[in-house]
Amino acid sequence: MRIRTTTWLAALLGLCLFAPAAPAKERSEIPDKYKWNLSDLYPSVDAWKKAKEDLTARLPEVASHQGHLGASAESLYVGITARMDFLNDLTRLGTYASQLSDEDTRVAKNREMVDEAQDLGVRFGSAVSWMNPEILAIGADKIRAFEAQDKRLAQYHMFLDDVLRFAPHTLDAQGEQIIAQAGRMAGAGGSIRSVFDNAELPWPTITLPDGKKVRLDNAAYTQYRASSDRAVRDTVFHAFFRAHEEFQGTYGAALAAAVQAHIFRKNVRHYDSCLQAALFPDNIPVSVYHQLIKDVNDNLPTLHRYLKLRQRMMGLKQLRYEDLYAPLVKSVDLHYTPEQAMDIVLAAVKPLGQAYVDTLGWGYKHGWVDWLPNTGKRSGAYSTGTYGVHPYQLQNFTGLYEEVSTLAHESGHSMHTFLADEHQPYATHDYATFVAEVASTLNENLLLHYMLANTKDKDTKLFLLGSYLENLRGTLFRQAMFAEFELAIHEKAEKGEALSGQAMTKLYLGIVRKYYGDAQGICKVDALYGTEWSYIPHFFYNFYVYQYATSIVASSAIAAEMRDDPSGKARDAYLNMLESGSSKYPIDLLKGAGVDMTTSAPFNAAMKEMNGVMDQIDKLLASR
Repeated sequence: MRIRTTTWLAALLGLCLFAPAAPAKERSEIPDKYKWNLSDLYPSVDAWKKAKEDLTARLPEVASHQGHLGASAESLYVGITARMDFLNDLTRLGTYASQLSDEDTRVAKNREMVDEAQDLGVRFGSAVSWMNPEILAIGADKIRAFEAQDKRLAQYHMFLDDVLRFAPHTLDAQGEQIIAQAGRMAGAGGSIRSVFDNAELPWPTITLPDGKKVRLDNAAYTQYRASSDRAVRDTVFHAFFRAHEEFQGTYGAALAAAVQAHIFRKNVRHYDSCLQAALFPDNIPVSVYHQLIKDVNDNLPTLHRYLKLRQRMMGLKQLRYEDLYAPLVKSVDLHYTPEQAMDIVLAAVKPLGQAYVDTLGWGYKHGWVDWLPNTGKRSGAYSTGTYGVHPYQLQNFTGLYEEVSTLAHESGHSMHTFLADEHQPYATHDYATFVAEVASTLNENLLLHYMLANTKDKDTKLFLLGSYLENLRGTLFRQAMFAEFELAIHEKAEKGEALSGQAMTKLYLGIVRKYYGDAQGICKVDALYGTEWSYIPHFFYNFYVYQYATSIVASSAIAAEMRDDPSGKARDAYLNMLESGSSKYPIDLLKGAGVDMTTSAPFNAAMKEMNGVMDQIDKLLASR
């Protein structure tokens, strides 16, 4: 995860692709050089409170433009600008509160600041709920005429185009106000899940085979599931998912509430499905989602080939779900300091140009990143940002190679944010998740090839190639599996079928066993692990996860083209995509970077590369 959190209003839960190792210190014990600098947003909490008061006082001014947008091009420009300026300041307010809360989720007053910012966001949504219906009433012809008259409106072309495109799904002013007021309730399921999972779930304390006692929270699970000791993995998996099984009713109620919120939106805005409602804002055809699920299912034999290879490399008679995160090469134990991780990532992204490297390196040392885990800190990793300031990254770095890869991943988001902010006005600085995860996974691809080019040790090469395959399993196949589950629970709810935690567990177990070839004996999946869905926060992000899979397919294609193009044209086309923000729709941005995601061609190319990597591993194993 991050992926970048596009705006805190749209994705306050944040993006969390990787979970950290276990925190061991209080935040006060972490050196300042490893903390992000939130004073670049506000110098103090008191300053935040003053900004909130000032912003609240501006609400009537934003609403005062109602009924005047169609008077002239000037009136349209002034009205939209008031909305955009308020939203920019509101996003800054919410970002600060959210990040402050993420530093230690135990602190109630920081969560209260998040709630206050959310409340103001709902009030803002209500205050501008009239605007889109009024623009639609003005009509496309008059709007285009205004754009021709006043060149300042050029920065709002995509905004206006989106409003006009949403005509079939936009209600009158009164209806839009009701939807805006319901916005706070829409996030209730996710908020409940987040607080329960991060702060209140009674995690078990287990005794490992060596006698060490461990509090098995999300962080510790991620650390110890990667143990080379199978007995440790078994202990960790069983205890962790028993805890989730015990509370699957609570998790299920929270997720069912989120799904019902999606159905409410689908119904009141007249979409054919929750899927269409989720994909429509970025103008992504639903066929892209369905094609991904079909492509993945058609290529499960490629995943199964990898699983058999993993079983062979680990020397196991039977591969099980508990074995999927263990190291493939036991003799390779790569650990890094934060400083070493910075140097490696900066060297790896050199193909993107010196300006990219210099900017990222400056950010690493000037408060962009919160590096280390601490007690109460939000789990995982993400990148976010506020226009006019700079990007931020939350990391939970403990030194594993996978966390170096996480740094590369989130740095891709951060640089996407930086470049888009530098080259776009506020109205088009943000970017869709569909392209956001291309920036992150491309950096992971560059990291892999850098590491391979700078090692001669066969075991290390095997580890890196295996890491690449595991990344494809986790980012392509696993996220597509999540996407299939997410689609299934929404389709059930749309048919009026009840969703309980137990029902979700049964559904999820069937899908995960299909993907991992349980019936064929390829990878055995214990029934207990059907509760894994409750561990995944992304199911609250409204059809978000499929974009991890489409993005790694796209980034693999772009990275391969960059390696084959010494002229630098492919690199420049890619950087132009990052700089473009949302000035074009995502499908068109990727076409400009050389990838057509409306076809299966990029997916087929990714499968070809995956099989090629497995061929390399077979050769290395044969030469040992």
